[in-house]
Amino acid sequence: MVSFCFEKRDMETESLRIFCMVAAELSITQAAARLGRAPSNVTTRIQQLEADLGAGLFVRTGKRIALSAAGQQFRVYAERLLALEDEARQVVSNGASGGVLRIGSMESTAASRLPDVLAAFHVDHPPTRLSLRTGPSRQLIEQVETGALDCAFAALADGGADLADLAETGLRATPVWVEDLLLLMSPGEAGVDDARKVTARSLAAFPQGCTYRSLAEDRLGVARDPAWRVHEMSSYHAMIACVAAGACVTVLPVSVLALGGAPASLTTLPLGRLDTCLVWRDGFATPAFRAFAARLGVRLEPR
Repeated sequence: MVSFCFEKRDMETESLRIFCMVAAELSITQAAARLGRAPSNVTTRIQQLEADLGAGLFVRTGKRIALSAAGQQFRVYAERLLALEDEARQVVSNGASGGVLRIGSMESTAASRLPDVLAAFHVDHPPTRLSLRTGPSRQLIEQVETGALDCAFAALADGGADLADLAETGLRATPVWVEDLLLLMSPGEAGVDDARKVTARSLAAFPQGCTYRSLAEDRLGVARDPAWRVHEMSSYHAMIACVAAGACVTVLPVSVLALGGAPASLTTLPLGRLDTCLVWRDGFATPAFRAFAARLGVRLEPR
């Protein structure tokens, strides 16, 4: 006869929420303020969680903290557990609980497309809390796949092929907007009619995983010319400023350029068009996500 003994664990949902907030803020004080708790209480809960797991979740250096390797791994699971709990509450209450809709987006989409959409959605569904996280397309798609995000707006480099690849991983995607992309250049590049004729050898772009960056690198021939340098930046404002200074070129959608902020003296060259797609996990259909997809004109029928 074989007997099993299960040790009782007390990993409360609230402890997971506290951990995720500290992981996001990397500050006990700031996390405590956002949670409406005393810093000492937050510290105690983190210590209890670490003792329960038998692993340190944070590396402490003086007053600074950072996620440990174990903490980085645990954060993925903690976010998935909290998301699953919220999903269950939404489904069981048929949306009455409001819940959270965790949206990922490229910086360009967040700036030029989402403000009106999110504002209108909030007016129609005030109980639903919206969480927005920005990043490069590849990372956003990975976060949807792991459950860290409910959906994301991402650019797909090769429409049909990329959609097929997503289906292989259990994801679905559909185009929502079409973006006309431009190569933004300094006045000294005026008259350039082919990206390969650009004299600059510096590209300002988002980190690896950005579809627009990949397109620009391909059109400029970055991989074939060792003189090219890619300067990674986190905002279009910084990229435009560098182009204005004559230091580099960058790629951005017409919709972002239309927001203003770029000197009229800068010159542009069309680079083509790419779809911005809404990506989500096949079968994911909480009331909040169904309402959000409907506002975008996206149908969620099973494949």
